[in-house]
Amino acid sequence: MPIVSKYSNERVEKIIQELHDVLVKESATPDLALMCLGNTLTEIINKNIPQAKKAEIVTNFTNALKKSVQ
Repeated sequence: MPIVSKYSNERVEKIIQELHDVLVKESATPDLALMCLGNTLTEIINKNIPQAKKAEIVTNFTNALKKSVQ
């Protein structure tokens, strides 16, 4: 069964493109881009996810990331 998102593909793709455009504009190397994105993820998780849910969110995210790059 496919996963249904509450966000439109258009909105997701627009945000991804804008993030990518910033990294290109800044001539970010892959390691710098990953460091910036990782730090952004950490900030989002720490500011917006309740402590009791953080481990579950991080596990789910890392599992999804692993599957997407295999």
